[in-house]
Amino acid sequence: MSRRDRVVYLAAAWCLSYPDPELVARVPLMRAALNEFDGALPDFAPVLDLLERTPAMDLQAQYVSEFDLGRRHALHLSYWTDGDTRRRGEVLAAFKEAYRRSDVLVDLDGELPDYLPMVLEYAARVDFAAGHELLASYRPSLEMLRLGLLRDGLPQARILAAVCATLPGKSPQDEQAVMRMAGLGPPTEAVGLDPYDPRLLPVRRT
Repeated sequence: MSRRDRVVYLAAAWCLSYPDPELVARVPLMRAALNEFDGALPDFAPVLDLLERTPAMDLQAQYVSEFDLGRRHALHLSYWTDGDTRRRGEVLAAFKEAYRRSDVLVDLDGELPDYLPMVLEYAARVDFAAGHELLASYRPSLEMLRLGLLRDGLPQARILAAVCATLPGKSPQDEQAVMRMAGLGPPTEAVGLDPYDPRLLPVRRT
């Protein structure tokens, strides 16, 4: 268990969440915590700067446009692996069961249990081992999201890179490499990614 990883997970959870006034007020805390570790702050600095310098209404409109209105940057991990299929219900139940095994009541606050900021905060504040295992299991989802954010020039891509760096192995360079990581051949389709149509990535079940 790494204190640095816990701080990275919690800061990532907050930076990927809806930018309400409470989140913006946490920016100095995030800067101070990340600055305790060599090389941790730069990956977060562009988003933290954005949170501090952008009017609240603009921040919120940008967030909704990038993360809520489309699926190119879906923050629900099982969307990338199970889409909107019936089996996704079983997957979501497995996330809930993982939370229950930690003997805590996780407030979903209206979100699905595979919502990335929630999984990250769970790993940071509740059960690092179980949360880390969930993130590792859904590594292809994280990498697809990272590549989508990178392709669209969004600063959150560096935060996804920081999260992926806490997991075993190097990050793939492109979607084809993610497909190989997930155990597929050359991608003919990938969920939410142009120029491919939706396809489900396999995930290692634990």
